[in-house]
Amino acid sequence: MTVQAVSKHLKVLEDAGLVSRSREAQRRPVHLEANVFDLMTKWIERYRQQAEERYRRLDDVLRAMPDAVEPVPPPQKGTPS
Repeated sequence: MTVQAVSKHLKVLEDAGLVSRSREAQRRPVHLEANVFDLMTKWIERYRQQAEERYRRLDDVLRAMPDAVEPVPPPQKGTPS
């Protein structure tokens, strides 16, 4: 990976607030913002739980549907519906 590619990736992370950069003479240290990752993890977990609950409800609805449902074929072209 080139230095330019690393710099570009760090810029994206910095814009997202996930890392911060500082200057110390010729050095450019990058610091991981752990508190932002904690907030992001909590947000993702909340939505993961919501999605799992929705899938559980969908499973319940599908389980309650009758098994012997005949599919309705689409109408043939050129014949009246």
